[in-house]
Amino acid sequence: MTECVQVSTATETREQAVALAAGAVERRLAAGAQVVGPVVSVFWHLGEQGTGEEWQLLLKTTKDRYPELESYLLDKHPWDSPEVCAVPIVLGADRCIQWVQASVEPA
Repeated sequence: MTECVQVSTATETREQAVALAAGAVERRLAAGAQVVGPVVSVFWHLGEQGTGEEWQLLLKTTKDRYPELESYLLDKHPWDSPEVCAVPIVLGADRCIQWVQASVEPA
């Protein structure tokens, strides 16, 4: 098991996802990010089932930096209550894991 996690959220537009990604990487809260989309989401919201087109944002960071990344995403996200989830990166190429860890070291 590594000390790294992949964090996901989604936004309404590509531009919003890219802006969140750029801010997280600039602040060294994430080593890198990918914007994927558009994707179709099916969900429960405000007591009703909904469907929408969204842009998924995937960010790589460490468990230690996750709380700060979560705080940043919740603060800067255009939605009031966005999904922000992290899953452990169980295995990964050594060079990739080392890159994530080195990239999010506080300056």
